[in-house]
Amino acid sequence: MVHHIGLQSSVLGQYLAEIREVGTQDDRLRFRHNLCRIAEILTYELSKTLPHHEVSVQTPLGEAKVNKPAEQPVLFTILRAGLAMHEGVLRYFDRADSAYISAYRKHSSPEVFEIEVEYLAAPLIDQKTWIISDPMLATGSSMVAVYEALRKHGMPSQIHIVSAIATPEALNLLKEKLPPATQIWVAAIDQELTAKSYIVPGLGDAGDLAFGVKI
Repeated sequence: MVHHIGLQSSVLGQYLAEIREVGTQDDRLRFRHNLCRIAEILTYELSKTLPHHEVSVQTPLGEAKVNKPAEQPVLFTILRAGLAMHEGVLRYFDRADSAYISAYRKHSSPEVFEIEVEYLAAPLIDQKTWIISDPMLATGSSMVAVYEALRKHGMPSQIHIVSAIATPEALNLLKEKLPPATQIWVAAIDQELTAKSYIVPGLGDAGDLAFGVKI
């Protein structure tokens, strides 16, 4: 199921505008902060769908009944671009374990590439709720490669994907390759994907904008 949160009128539109706008992108700190805030909004929305249970807490004046998450998810991010969004997810699930995985495009030509997954640092992930954050879902190949790498270490009870911008091509691939109950939370869906697999209008290279141009 795809949750296109950007269709709702909210302050999310401001943050999306600022990560896209060329002049504002020069402020690297603001770019990272806006990715973090976008992740916070998407994470709040997905938190409503997770299992909760009622507990009693003692206040200075009595006892209160509140709903709390029934379990803590595992938070995954795809290095390096996903780090800023990971911070936003972690602010909402501050008791959750974190996992980090690298995935990048290895080009054999400007238009042809394979996804290389080289590094994984993770806690126990079997039968856990997985929340995977990555700013851009262009072709969806990186997310599929990450899922296949993670499956060697355990089976998720539920998968949630948090992304700022996606394309229909990526969403269709994820629907085909990931478990049917996977939930995808996006701020925007852009309709065009170039021959070099860049999203249009998109925003450019999220990793470079957040952390500097890589060599």
